[in-house]
Amino acid sequence: MNSNDTPELKASRASSEDFLHEYGHFIQGVWTGGDSGATIALKNPATGAALSRIAAGNAVDAKRAIDAAASAFPAWSQTPPARRQEILYEIVRRLKARLGHYAMMDTLNNGKPISEATHFDMPMAIEQFAIFSGAPWQLHGESVRAADAVGIIHREPLGVVVQIIPWNVPMIMLASKIAPALAAGNTVVMKPSEIVCLSVLEFMREMADLLPPGVLNIVTGYGPDLGEALVTDPRVRKVGFTGSRPTARRLMQYASVNIIPQTMELGGKSANIVCEDADLDAAAEGAAMSTVLNKGEVCLAGSRLFVHEKVKDAFLEKLQRILRGIRIGDPTLPDTQLGAQASQMQMDKITGYLELGPREGAKVLMGGQRAEVKGLENGLFIQPTIFVDVDNSMKIAQEEIFGPVVSVITWKTDDEVVRLANDSIYGLGGGVWTSDLSRAHRMACALETGTIWINRYYNFLGGMPIGGYKQSGFGREFAHEVLNHYTLTKSVVINLHPGPVGVFG
Repeated sequence: MNSNDTPELKASRASSEDFLHEYGHFIQGVWTGGDSGATIALKNPATGAALSRIAAGNAVDAKRAIDAAASAFPAWSQTPPARRQEILYEIVRRLKARLGHYAMMDTLNNGKPISEATHFDMPMAIEQFAIFSGAPWQLHGESVRAADAVGIIHREPLGVVVQIIPWNVPMIMLASKIAPALAAGNTVVMKPSEIVCLSVLEFMREMADLLPPGVLNIVTGYGPDLGEALVTDPRVRKVGFTGSRPTARRLMQYASVNIIPQTMELGGKSANIVCEDADLDAAAEGAAMSTVLNKGEVCLAGSRLFVHEKVKDAFLEKLQRILRGIRIGDPTLPDTQLGAQASQMQMDKITGYLELGPREGAKVLMGGQRAEVKGLENGLFIQPTIFVDVDNSMKIAQEEIFGPVVSVITWKTDDEVVRLANDSIYGLGGGVWTSDLSRAHRMACALETGTIWINRYYNFLGGMPIGGYKQSGFGREFAHEVLNHYTLTKSVVINLHPGPVGVFG
């Protein structure tokens, strides 16, 4: 292999020989078929072709996975920090060594451009394992001293945790869930999306030898067939979920059966605010990136674009120029900038909103249609789309479209734009573009959202928490704060004064 090859070119050599034609569940350290024998096809959304098949799990499979995790927990929870660190950092090393392989799995199964999978998804996933590889050493307790007693606060793992991840950024989701859970000494049963999980299964195939049997188990299948059985099992002590609000409601009901904690990250309709004193070239670039990154299938996307009325025309001219130059095509090619939507279901959802916008009174400034790609006529491609004349009360401005679609809303005063931005059931991300640092800080403090980027959207810094306000969910991930969600504290008080207290004389 040429040492001058880019990661994208190395990844582009991946073929069907790099993954299996069928995967079972991974339970108790071995691959096993599903109870029902039924399978689900994993597809390439750019071509429509089947890539592989996965087991369609049911309650029997869920119980087997929990059995394995429960039996593995006592020993794993007592594993020395040095050993847990070794395992997590070996995962880092292996992921780096085969970064292109995992990037291509996500490109083939999700439709995201290989350049994004290579330079965004995989580095962020690897970073999570690196961050938490040192965490086992930091999970110590505290002590409290008094005149006649010493208090010891132990920090302990929860036990068996269930983690359910979505289809848009599977490797990032996998890493952000299992890295802190394993670092803290928990055992895991993970259910990836039945739409996109090729990279997750490939990860498990490569890392299987690192972990004792039962520490990490993966069951695949449809949510309704697995969710209740996984979350209501009395041995499960926590559920971590990223996905839709309707699914979250069901999982929270299931979690209430045994009163177990949850962390929920449930999407957003983030406000990207462009002030009249902003660097319009930078803001237009940021808005374009927010629109097309991962085809808009990003929960943090700034899909409500608030542009000050004084710069609306100039800004939209710049934004259109960038989006018209976006290269739509084969996601496996290094120069592709916009790939295929992840599934027919998602394609139908997006096109439904494209039809709804004009009916609500919005105007399509550009795009608004399916994109045709030569040679990929069955591919699920959407043109980058800008809606203007949008009112914040419209469904296209309030509901998560999860596609390369942005709704432009104009504003006059800072108080007005903050009020409009906060007028949403969501509160996950957001951006502010201004040359006035004081103004940026005031807006950031007033916005009801978990992450705000000033003058550069998607400016992720490793180790900073990500999570939502309002119906975007609760709990934080991607930072050491998440360890609080995967551990419990136990207070032990040691009396230093022997003998009776003398309460009874």
